[in-house]
Amino acid sequence: MSKTSVTRRGVLKTGAVAGAGVALPTIFTASSAGAFTNEPTGSTVTLGFNVPQTGPYADEGADELRAYELAVEHLNGGGDGGMMSTFSSKALQGNGILGKKVEYVTGDTQTKSDAARASAKSMIEKDGAIMITGGSSSGVAVAVQALCQEAGVIFMAGLTHSNDTTGKDKRANGFRHFFNSYMSGAALAPVLEKMYGSDRKAYHLTADYNWGYTTEEAIKSSTEAMGWETVNTVKTPLTQTDFSSYIAPVLQSGADVLVLNHYGGNMVNSLTNAVQFGLRDKQVNGKNFEIVVPLYSRLMAKGAGENVKGIFGSTNWHWSLTDEGSKAFVKSFGTKYGFPPSQAAHTCYVQTLLYADAVERAGSFQPCAVVEALEGYEFDGLGNGPTLYRADDHQCFKDVLVVKGKENPTSEFDLLEIVEVTPVAQVTYPPDHPQFSGGALGTCNNGA
Repeated sequence: MSKTSVTRRGVLKTGAVAGAGVALPTIFTASSAGAFTNEPTGSTVTLGFNVPQTGPYADEGADELRAYELAVEHLNGGGDGGMMSTFSSKALQGNGILGKKVEYVTGDTQTKSDAARASAKSMIEKDGAIMITGGSSSGVAVAVQALCQEAGVIFMAGLTHSNDTTGKDKRANGFRHFFNSYMSGAALAPVLEKMYGSDRKAYHLTADYNWGYTTEEAIKSSTEAMGWETVNTVKTPLTQTDFSSYIAPVLQSGADVLVLNHYGGNMVNSLTNAVQFGLRDKQVNGKNFEIVVPLYSRLMAKGAGENVKGIFGSTNWHWSLTDEGSKAFVKSFGTKYGFPPSQAAHTCYVQTLLYADAVERAGSFQPCAVVEALEGYEFDGLGNGPTLYRADDHQCFKDVLVVKGKENPTSEFDLLEIVEVTPVAQVTYPPDHPQFSGGALGTCNNGA
């Protein structure tokens, strides 16, 4: 059941003070000394879904929202229950969370950190949201995670791939299920060496924000370690739609590989421009010119069409996986919406279940109790195989997929093929790894 969010229509959840016409945020109405921000006192609990409904990542945001709505339906006992039946934990009963019916509010991050913080703040203060989740940008995730830490609510990150989210900008109240830039580099490098050799010259085009920087660093360090040379790295604005002026210099650089550290609409446009310039048909240094997209999604592949064929990248999850959890989720999502879910949808659905499960296991909505239930938690049955929520940094560790654009797709959804399921051991790193240095997790905050 959806509630109308103040971020969209100005309807407040909390009641007005008699005669004053001013709404009191739930944060100030907690009842006991051991209270916490937005402690649910009635028969319902409200979650805040903060996704890009406009901007370059809007396609991902739309799919995230579909997944959140499906998760709420399953938590409340509707539909076929999806992954609740395959999840190794059996704490969820389909009767809401701790017996309270799950409701939700939504906001538009616009893929802008300021807008995302404003909508999350509104959901917490006006709508009484006890947990915030969502986002398809690491800049947004880092900003909202910091806000949730200050406010005393749990943040279950959606699609965020920058090392910073669980690196220098990690927070005790924040958790990430999605994989990260380092993991992409660790999974991709051996496959790229096998396919293209160790004597290559790479040119990077990089989205100009924290995700782009850490992805460039991860791919650069992992490919240089196997012998590749980095010819140049160029930053591109997140708002860029035509990348022609950035592609032309690649041809004069002596590079024989173009790495596109772009996501969403940015990647669709930059890859399309690269193909229009004939890069894929060229020979440089006696080798076929190649393009690599470190972070891939089905939605991007759909947008880029024919241009993705044969191009390698990594992904967090794919709907063609045959484990029981993935099959259950694809069936539920496909029945409801008529097409398979994206990796963004998968991670958002799973995060919602993991939050609800942690509350059930803790027997409390109190943020610090939820943190304790999630730290060091090992689970299975949600896709990606056995998974650990590491206590040191609140990063999930699981298998990572290397994929490539399918040469002969059988349908409009059959666009990527899994080349390798990289085992979790290959993408695991110590908490003090240089790419994750700085910052401290700190301590959990219960807020009010």
